[in-house]
Amino acid sequence: MQIAVFDTYVRRPDGRTMHFDILVPNAGRDPAIVVAHGRSYVASKGITGESLTTAECRFCHIEHASTAVQRDIERTGFSILEFEHCD
Repeated sequence: MQIAVFDTYVRRPDGRTMHFDILVPNAGRDPAIVVAHGRSYVASKGITGESLTTAECRFCHIEHASTAVQRDIERTGFSILEFEHCD
């Protein structure tokens, strides 16, 4: 499965910046849907009131999905790779 990778940065209420990638099927890389997935992920971390737009979430590249990422996408429509301050 080919996936599109969106590099994402969100400012947290504590001033730190969350850095994560949103991974979606390449065929379904509608920016509005990708941003909605990002907002859902941020909310799942208990962070509310944070804005996430295409300015914070940008297409980066296309790659082949690992088995774990493919399972996430089949289950939820997207996958997240956490990098910084996603705790």
